[in-house]
Amino acid sequence: MTAEPWVSVDQIAEHLRVTRDSIYRWIDRKHPPAHRVGRLCKFQVSEVDEWVRVGGASEVAHEQAPSSKN
Repeated sequence: MTAEPWVSVDQIAEHLRVTRDSIYRWIDRKHPPAHRVGRLCKFQVSEVDEWVRVGGASEVAHEQAPSSKN
């Protein structure tokens, strides 16, 4: 069994179909599972996929939805 490879910002952006700027914004604000190697950020796709699945990339990740009472 081989270890999962580390991928770059460009590669994870392509995988998620978002821009590099989005990835860097998430790193700054949302703290995805990124690992620093010197000045570079590296990712494991499985960790990022799980982070996305649990809502880490959501714009309303920590906000409560307003109740709809009519």
